[in-house]
Amino acid sequence: MKNHFPAIKVCGLRDPANIEDVISTHPQYIGFIFYPLSARFAGELNPEYIGSIKNVKKTAVFVNASFQEIKIILDKCQFDAVQLHGNESPEFCMQIKKMGVELIKAFGVDSHFDFNRLADYIPVADYFLFDTKTSIYGGSGKSFNWEILKMYPYSKPYFLSGGIGPENFWEAFTFKDDRLYAIDLNSRFETSPGIKNITLLKQVLNNKIDNE
Repeated sequence: MKNHFPAIKVCGLRDPANIEDVISTHPQYIGFIFYPLSARFAGELNPEYIGSIKNVKKTAVFVNASFQEIKIILDKCQFDAVQLHGNESPEFCMQIKKMGVELIKAFGVDSHFDFNRLADYIPVADYFLFDTKTSIYGGSGKSFNWEILKMYPYSKPYFLSGGIGPENFWEAFTFKDDRLYAIDLNSRFETSPGIKNITLLKQVLNNKIDNE
């Protein structure tokens, strides 16, 4: 068995009432997507409300945004982590990390993924995030073959994302790799884009607690 269980991140939030319900399920991370083409685009958030959220790491997710775009949002709202989900360079990642946030660098994975391309990101990323490779940068509801991660050669811990739903959550949660730091939940736990199904989340996460 694993020596630890992974943390939980619930991503793609935007509605305050729904956010409060999600927080009541006690995830370690919550994510807000600042990619205008996403069906879960967070839009304008109330900085005071975001600042009032405690005891969970608030993550701002960007896809190929400019440094200035990211800086404006980080200056406005108190985020603890930034997830870069596009083609950002290691140098760009370092610029963002120097703003005092945890840095998660995401990569879309398929059967041809070359893990060697991660080498230059190891000094700048706190975590990697492995998602299903799609043209829409996540939120596809599709999973990739997790067995590919046996080819991952580095010790850097990672988030597992992409198509994780009630039917395969436990398989992901107990995936035997001590480098697995967190499970990312999004589209498979929704009633509509950006609105999480709290009943489903509670069923799965309460079962997690019972089995830990």
